[in-house]
Amino acid sequence: MALRNALMAALLEGEASGYDLAKGFDATVANFWSATPQQLYRELDRMEAEGLVTARVVEQERRPTKRLFSLTDAGRREVRAYTAEPPARPAAVRDELLVKVQCADAGDMAAVRAAVAGRMELATAKLARYERIRQRLLAGRSEEAYFAEAERIGPYLTLLRGMSFERENLRWGELALRRLDERVHACSQQGE
Repeated sequence: MALRNALMAALLEGEASGYDLAKGFDATVANFWSATPQQLYRELDRMEAEGLVTARVVEQERRPTKRLFSLTDAGRREVRAYTAEPPARPAAVRDELLVKVQCADAGDMAAVRAAVAGRMELATAKLARYERIRQRLLAGRSEEAYFAEAERIGPYLTLLRGMSFERENLRWGELALRRLDERVHACSQQGE
């Protein structure tokens, strides 16, 4: 998947500035795609040159001029064509924390433990943010009512996947911390 597909998915929510897209990326597609603001701006410029998005300039008082991007008809056709293609193979996990865990027995077990705990803190914070987004999307409705009434269900479905991913990070983190602690305790008893 290209960044442009993730940007087009975000623009399905409506017109947005590059700044808003960069800021809001965390709340829309970041649970399955990440990018730096610089990458977003470069891709938006390319997409505009290709006619997939259009930008209008908005003058602001006491703030810099901003450009608001929206999908063109060609961009919407591109979204349709993209969704019709079979997805590529699932991405391989490339996670430095897992490499550190792999090396824990020969490395600094306390540092690895701290890294796992840190990942759990991040997962907890993401879950809280995702839950706020979920409540905003539901707007007091049940999930069933949301699916029956909402104009678009894709954002909610991807949000649920992001929540599931972070819950699994927490479950794995709890297991990893327990096993690392057991190993440290066993090694300290052998050294006595």
